[in-house]
Amino acid sequence: MEENYKPLAIEEKIQQHWAQSGIFKATEDSDKEKYYCLSMFPYPSGNLHMGHVRNYTIGDVISRFQRMLGKNVMQPMGWDAFGLPAENAAMKNKVHPADWTYRNINYMRAQLQRLGFGYDWERELATCDPSYYRWEQWFFLRLLEKGLVYKKTSPVNWCPHDQTVLANEQVIDGCCWRCDTQVVKKEISQWFLKITAYADELLADLDKLDGWPEQVKTMQANWIGKSQGVEMDFSVEGTDEPIRIYTTRPDTVMGVTYVAVAAEHPLALAAAENNPAIQAFLDECKVMETSEAALETMEKKGIDSGFKAIHPITGEPVTVWIANFVLMTYGTGAVMSVPAHDQRDYEFAKKYNIPLKQVIFSAEGGDDSIAEQAFTAKGILKNSGPFDGLTSEQAVDAIADYLEKAGKGQRKTNYRLRDWGVSRQRYWGAPVPVIYCDDCGTVAVPDQDLPVELPRDVVLDGSQSPLAAHPTFPHVDCPECGKPARRDTDTFDTFMESSWYFARYAGASDEAMLSEAVNYWLPVDHYIGGIEHAILHLLYARFYTKLLRDEGLVKVDEPFKNLLTQGMVLKDGAKMSKSKGNTVDPQELIDRYGADTVRLFIMFAAPPEQSLEWSDSGVEGAFRFMKRLWRQVYLHVSQGLPTEHMDKGQLSDGQKAMRRRLHQTVQKVTDDMGRRFIFNTAIAANMELLNALAKFEDDSDNGRAIRQEALENIVLMLSPVVPHVCQVLWEQLGHSDDIVVAPWPKVDESALQQDSLEMVIQVNGKLRSKLQAPVSASREAIEEMALADAKIQSYIDGKTIRKVIVVPKKLVNIVV
Repeated sequence: MEENYKPLAIEEKIQQHWAQSGIFKATEDSDKEKYYCLSMFPYPSGNLHMGHVRNYTIGDVISRFQRMLGKNVMQPMGWDAFGLPAENAAMKNKVHPADWTYRNINYMRAQLQRLGFGYDWERELATCDPSYYRWEQWFFLRLLEKGLVYKKTSPVNWCPHDQTVLANEQVIDGCCWRCDTQVVKKEISQWFLKITAYADELLADLDKLDGWPEQVKTMQANWIGKSQGVEMDFSVEGTDEPIRIYTTRPDTVMGVTYVAVAAEHPLALAAAENNPAIQAFLDECKVMETSEAALETMEKKGIDSGFKAIHPITGEPVTVWIANFVLMTYGTGAVMSVPAHDQRDYEFAKKYNIPLKQVIFSAEGGDDSIAEQAFTAKGILKNSGPFDGLTSEQAVDAIADYLEKAGKGQRKTNYRLRDWGVSRQRYWGAPVPVIYCDDCGTVAVPDQDLPVELPRDVVLDGSQSPLAAHPTFPHVDCPECGKPARRDTDTFDTFMESSWYFARYAGASDEAMLSEAVNYWLPVDHYIGGIEHAILHLLYARFYTKLLRDEGLVKVDEPFKNLLTQGMVLKDGAKMSKSKGNTVDPQELIDRYGADTVRLFIMFAAPPEQSLEWSDSGVEGAFRFMKRLWRQVYLHVSQGLPTEHMDKGQLSDGQKAMRRRLHQTVQKVTDDMGRRFIFNTAIAANMELLNALAKFEDDSDNGRAIRQEALENIVLMLSPVVPHVCQVLWEQLGHSDDIVVAPWPKVDESALQQDSLEMVIQVNGKLRSKLQAPVSASREAIEEMALADAKIQSYIDGKTIRKVIVVPKKLVNIVV
């Protein structure tokens, strides 16, 4: 064994061994408990960043630990390879998106391999591969047959100059990112998946996800947004069509002083026909941002439509306003406004001098004034005619009953969730497999003609849809009548690919979307990824799994049994980013310290769910520990491995204490890694054990055997975190098997037994001495030993002992 730790040579050798042995190849084995560990696959941007390194190291540590527990582990890796960044890079660097993507994949794969992650590379996939998206297209057509896919017009970001749709991230301060033209809202035809048909199941099944963080489940429940309320109609003077609204606070309906409609609402469009001022306001609304964050902070604006709505209970007219905070894509595009009891309505009413009518008052006689802000709590109804005196809870039912009997409303369950728009007017994505024929209408591409592949010869200038402008791609004969027809030139949202990749890893096949093997591996036992994916990606993956189940392709209801959302990597208190100039290149650190040191620091610096503050000195500290570990094994091996077996019946007190410390550590580390997933404390426990072992100066046969046992266990416990060095040290400690498949250490319960234990002695609560008491000693015996202690005698001599308190196995407190 070499005296000095040389990580680069060690890691290269071990990685070659793993690649040649195929040790991480996963195969179905019904005789073993399976464990499917998966980290969210990366977008192939070109370089790994520290967020990637943290995510994948956590997954690899869990995978290696579970394999040592004897489970049949699968840990795959692939690439979320479609998407807008590749198109942007293509335009910027004059390179085809496919070439850019595959070049990045090759580089990033090498980086992952350099970090020693135990992936089954035979399962690798890239979502831009036609063999992958072929089955996505096939499944889309099955959903189309079942009525779970439909097409409708929907507003998009539109650049009038470049005549193209823009993603939200391409809109900067309301303008096109390329030409700085003001972006407008435009209605175009889009494909949707009917996720709302599964809203109740998606919400109810959150209760099954015991292994998910409560925070994530709450975020998903809020996104689905199930609410119980009342839908009612306000008739409109001079028109036949009423305004339909939905409210979760029907108890406030008697306080309505205006109705607000969206700029795209039919009533708003009618109001603008002969009114330039209203038309100008509608035009202004077309260029505003409509994200929820923007709606929260933007100035609330409106204009009187000139129409009057009739209150469905009082019959009184209320003004219909057109407001920029009401969106046509949410609900009915209209809201009843109760400014006395809703803060947004309150601010709008104050701005435009609209009356306020308070109808809810505090039941406890508390402050319910609306002089400064809306009173939004529930309470007792007043100024509400026949409903006066009712509580808010009573009024909900009473008002709902009244509206239903009058034929003006009904109870209704609503959802915040909207159907999933899956079509994009971009190139680098999976083409929508649909053909339009003047005679036959919308026609599915026949299964035998799948995949519909992306043409390579496209012009990417950002000024038009590349597929729509392609000279041949749009033109095709109708598969039903044979006449000239047109292909759909949209591509799928990339969330489509990431919503089922985990199943494809488990059951890839050339003949089917998924093979039967998928039912051996699913659900994923542990899924690891950032909290930023807590809503959309995870919700879509859950939805897609239910679609696959209902098509008979999988047998599970939920895709991910346990979820770990790791925190961000920070430097100087801020998230690492190129724009801030605070990134750290993992490759430079690997070249300097080795992959094991990087892995050790990443896992030791913070618990997985918390943010990790980057520390150069922390990396150097991890490297120093690696050298200490190597040194301890070197010193032990250089003296020759012990030839005598440990005689447990002849151990000294010091030897017993060392073994007790060892097996207490095994007990703690097993719990930290297996149940709590707190890896930094597991590493710290091994560090402390190594320090204790360095002070264990016992060269007797039993002493050498104990040191051998301790070093073997430390190497085993650290091997999921620093696998390269542990493989070499395992071999040096006399083992010929791969540590990857070595069994996890077992606690020797007999080693945890103590003949005596140390207790502290206090006088009036202050530590004054310690004693060794037999484990079986009575309270009286312990008290007697404490009072007889020589040090204690000096503190109690000549004083009156009021009482002696014995806390079993911990302390004795003498009160004088």
